[in-house]
Amino acid sequence: MKTDIQTREDVALLVTSFYKKVRAHNVLGPFFNDVIKDWDAHLERLTTFWETSLFMTRKLEHKYKGDPLQAHVKVDKDNNNSITELHFGLWLNLWFETLEELFEGDVTENAKRRARKMGSFLYLKIFEARSK
Repeated sequence: MKTDIQTREDVALLVTSFYKKVRAHNVLGPFFNDVIKDWDAHLERLTTFWETSLFMTRKLEHKYKGDPLQAHVKVDKDNNNSITELHFGLWLNLWFETLEELFEGDVTENAKRRARKMGSFLYLKIFEARSK
């Protein structure tokens, strides 16, 4: 019986499981594996990002402070502006797959909506940054 995402530990399980798939993915893996050198620190940062995003109304011990847009624009630039909607689609499909394997409920559905919105926003901003 699956439960909903309720705790930081749940978010950490989601993030760790998801990025294990991303790292092994033949299309997405190279983008992440070439850039991220300290995976433990990165997974901790992403856990904080998603915990903050999903539980923003809670008083949290960790709050995300960072600029994911700048990081993604830099990765695109460093890869000769080669990130496309395909990459975001693959990323989103793996995210949904991981969520559905592990959890079910309102927070899980919110995690899908937030990822979809974030992917669209990041892709549009990456494309926009190319013209500057």
